[in-house]
Amino acid sequence: MSTQLSAGGAELTIDQENGCRISSLRVDGTELLRQGPHFGAFPMVPWCGRTANGRFRDGGAVHQLPLNHPPHAIHGFGRDTAWRRGRLTDTEAAFVFDLADPWPWPGRVTQGFELTPDGLTLSMGVETYGDSFPAQAGWHPWFRRNLGTGGEDVRLDFAPDWQEERGDDHLPTGHRIDPKPGPWDDCFGMPHGVDVTLTWPGALELKVTSREEWVVVYDEEAEAVCVEPQSGPPNGLNSLPRLVTPVDPLEVSTTWTWRRLP
Repeated sequence: MSTQLSAGGAELTIDQENGCRISSLRVDGTELLRQGPHFGAFPMVPWCGRTANGRFRDGGAVHQLPLNHPPHAIHGFGRDTAWRRGRLTDTEAAFVFDLADPWPWPGRVTQGFELTPDGLTLSMGVETYGDSFPAQAGWHPWFRRNLGTGGEDVRLDFAPDWQEERGDDHLPTGHRIDPKPGPWDDCFGMPHGVDVTLTWPGALELKVTSREEWVVVYDEEAEAVCVEPQSGPPNGLNSLPRLVTPVDPLEVSTTWTWRRLP
């Protein structure tokens, strides 16, 4: 089951049965996202990236998550579950799913989509039904490296303040370093908000922005480039926990804005 939104020349398809991921984003008929059941653009929740060995501490308790990417747990449960559709119009949609075992606390996640002819705004909220708990949220889009229209590969432009040093285990070491040239599977800090521009010369420019200050860039595969705004760094349940409380839900958003190029 899928949900389709349209606005001007923009068309969005959401596969709520497959992790409420965006399975297709077309602008003037051109597909921007890598296709396939594991790709598109999926939500990362209730954590982002890798959690070391699937374990994290909350106070005196240590919790074990399923190792879905051994030896670590990666990208949360949201991408692997069916979501329920709530609000729907021609240009907007909202979905929910309930946090449950093996996540240690009950809660609810909501995700919203708002499409315009030249942009898409995504929002996500994490609420608790009782006790406070640490959580993260973000998005993992797989943008096509080449749009398949005979043009050049995408060019990436961003100016982070720092790069999280990555250890051999692909986890941040806790040290911040000057940004290094790619290819990347790395987390970057942008304390004034995520601002990354993808340009397919002669075709399209797309800007990924967010009030969050963390972005992971993954461009080690030939088919796609991933620009992932998120509420904290990989392994952040351990290194930089953000508590969801009954009076303070976790709320994140990102906007993708595009313009056609001559």
